[in-house]
Amino acid sequence: MTAEVWDVIIVGAGLSGLSAAHWLRKRNAELKILILEGKDRVGGRTVSTEIPAANGTDRWDLGGQWVSTQTHIWELIKELGLETFPQFNLGKKVHHMGGPGAKVRTYRTSIPALSPMVLMDLAQLLWKLNRLCATVCVQDPWKTPNAVELDSMTLHSYIKQHAWTAELKEEMGVCSRSVFGLEPSQMSFLFFLMYAASAGGVLPLLESTPGSAQEFKIKGGTQQLSQHLAERVGWKNFRLSSAVTTIWQDAELASVTTSTNTFFGRAVIVTCPPHLAAKIHYQPALPSQRAFLTQNMPVGHMIKFIITYKTAFWKEKGLSGEIVAGSSSGCPFCVTFDATSPSGNAALVGFISAQQASQWSSEEGGERRKAVISSLVKYLGLEAASYIYYDEKDWAKEDYSGGCPVNVMAPGLLAYYHPSLRKPCGRIHWAGTETATLWCGYMSGAVQAGQRAAVEVLAELCPMTLTQEEQEAVQHCLTVKGAVKQTPPSQPMYLFTTKAIFMAPLAIGAVLFLARNQNIRLMVKTYLANAFSKTMHYMSPM
Repeated sequence: MTAEVWDVIIVGAGLSGLSAAHWLRKRNAELKILILEGKDRVGGRTVSTEIPAANGTDRWDLGGQWVSTQTHIWELIKELGLETFPQFNLGKKVHHMGGPGAKVRTYRTSIPALSPMVLMDLAQLLWKLNRLCATVCVQDPWKTPNAVELDSMTLHSYIKQHAWTAELKEEMGVCSRSVFGLEPSQMSFLFFLMYAASAGGVLPLLESTPGSAQEFKIKGGTQQLSQHLAERVGWKNFRLSSAVTTIWQDAELASVTTSTNTFFGRAVIVTCPPHLAAKIHYQPALPSQRAFLTQNMPVGHMIKFIITYKTAFWKEKGLSGEIVAGSSSGCPFCVTFDATSPSGNAALVGFISAQQASQWSSEEGGERRKAVISSLVKYLGLEAASYIYYDEKDWAKEDYSGGCPVNVMAPGLLAYYHPSLRKPCGRIHWAGTETATLWCGYMSGAVQAGQRAAVEVLAELCPMTLTQEEQEAVQHCLTVKGAVKQTPPSQPMYLFTTKAIFMAPLAIGAVLFLARNQNIRLMVKTYLANAFSKTMHYMSPM
């Protein structure tokens, strides 16, 4: 009996894999597509669940939840007929840095309630980061000026060298934990710049303002995206609870093996996170650059919690529900947001991340919950203790995820090994949000990456379905080379330090002036928040 041969076998039923399958099906409905998934569900790092609430039960996301007007995810949302609603951000935000005994402050603008000196420090650091982001080639990061130098340092080492104040250094640590689920010392500085550039700047990664990462949520949860795509592709083409262990390929076909079956296909798209793709056995072995890269891309560690309440008492107090807390504060989480559902069920969402996640994941669930509630009481009031339900998900303990929200690159990888992240290996193509060039690490990036891999496969199986632009894009991906030829440092990054030193006397004078006038200080904070958002938008290379 002749074994069935599939046109395309997709490894992973997350948003990237399903976007690839959907794109293939739209371009050529005759293609035979098989999707293999280790979990017993679709959705990957998105999962929506029913939680007891004030009015019965309601649905919240314990995985990825935010979207914005990012091109690829927004188009998919509209195509699937789903609705969004804005992230609530009106009212005062709570800010606690500098240790357990430090003053808890509140603020209303995009910039926290920082001292004049720290504000100036933030201004000069963001200016430097903006300038560097504008030089990054997101598609080919090794072409970035001074790529080897930028990739030889961590985000932590850059901040240590270029931030003046201890408070700003702590602020940047919170940013790293909330965005990546990792400490600044765990990722390449060039990777950070590439990641930010793919989103249009640093602030869009952190804010809930228009165009930023936390702008909207999807009514009914983000897992619907994958569920609707699965329905369009056809559930008969799925094999759940079928983790891939081996991929063999030769001149004729590829064979993909799970614990129970072997499937044959003309092309394979691997969409699982890099650290999971590295666990698959490949024959013949993958190029050494690809293998080395995926074995050295650590994944973030986040514990996400949802807490439901009878009322959104924080709104009644004029608070937005957003709390930003440094690791030195004794608080287990780094950030919280209002999570009230579209139907009005009050809730808060928060994240225990990076070093804090590593510390608290070893504690009993009850102790972790007690610490979270205790901190909420401290920041929001006694009402925080009277909750309806507490639910959480430690993504490091999720089978076939092993962490979230994204894999990063350690120093020394981008400049030398990055081309192998997207470059096909024979019949094997690579997707997943880590391979995206727009909103890398986000759901929109997952969709873009899936579509790009689908186009690569179509170029092999049925090139007549592609536009001229798509064919040229595929050709670029196939011919890109990673030979790093370091550019002479004619305009070295130390130029930024020189300018900062020149600006220092002016900054100190401004600090002395601002400290005497609270109204002017508030005006400057508001101006800086608006100015930096606009600057990042216009300076972004994307």
